[in-house]
Amino acid sequence: MYGLLSSSLNESFSAFIDNIKNIFDNFHWTDAVDIVILALLFYFVFRFFRSRKAGTLLIGILICMILYAVALLFDLTGVRYILSEVFQIGALAIIIIFMPEIRDLLETIGSGSLKGIRTLGDQTRKRQDQYKSIDNICKAVRVLSSDKTGALIVIGRTTQLEDIVHTGIVINSDVSDYLIRNLFYNRAPLHDGAIVIENNRIKAAACILPLPKHTQVMNELGTRHRAAIGLSEVSDAIIIIVSEETGTISVAKESELKRDFTEDSLRKFLIKELVGEKVNQEKN
Repeated sequence: MYGLLSSSLNESFSAFIDNIKNIFDNFHWTDAVDIVILALLFYFVFRFFRSRKAGTLLIGILICMILYAVALLFDLTGVRYILSEVFQIGALAIIIIFMPEIRDLLETIGSGSLKGIRTLGDQTRKRQDQYKSIDNICKAVRVLSSDKTGALIVIGRTTQLEDIVHTGIVINSDVSDYLIRNLFYNRAPLHDGAIVIENNRIKAAACILPLPKHTQVMNELGTRHRAAIGLSEVSDAIIIIVSEETGTISVAKESELKRDFTEDSLRKFLIKELVGEKVNQEKN
């Protein structure tokens, strides 16, 4: 009995080794090119959907595909018929609805290699702009806090915030502490809502942020804090809140709210999150 089991295992292992050898024997350079092209394509598609709300749509499509596979496996006639019709109509609907996103994806694929070729001067300039923006934000927040002027500042990272920008008034200006303070001046026409900062530019002001999904733990918070947490639930943005009642500086990130920041602690936090620890060490 033991001999038969051992012989069977040896035969299975030998067959497995032979299959691997056949794969490598038939492997050509065209197969390597094929794998690299597919890997790059999947990378660009993944990065595109990860930085947009369309990522939730992709998850929904994958779930439907899994359900369709289950329906085929267990011969679920009704589910299979409905999902097949949904796929036929949904493919065209997705192309029409997400035409701008698909165009952005193609542009990203076309320009991805060019973006990777950057000179040392461009990298240094970008770092300087990042530190300058962080410094101006912290200066403005310090003054707003001391004056107890309510403020809501959204700093975008990888998640695209076009939907939020479209709810406000386009500014497209350099990040200036004086401009931030003026935008939140309580008699200014744009003081309500949030300002959005992306790529070291103030994109828009008076923007409306989504409210959080989990409202049961937000009863003690004000509207600004709830809106900040709501956006942090659906994006990787960093949202700075200045309380109008107490002047307390808070930060919302990844559905969490951290309070009692000072100008220095906020600066350290933003450098770590936006610039990175390695660049922070080089700066020091």
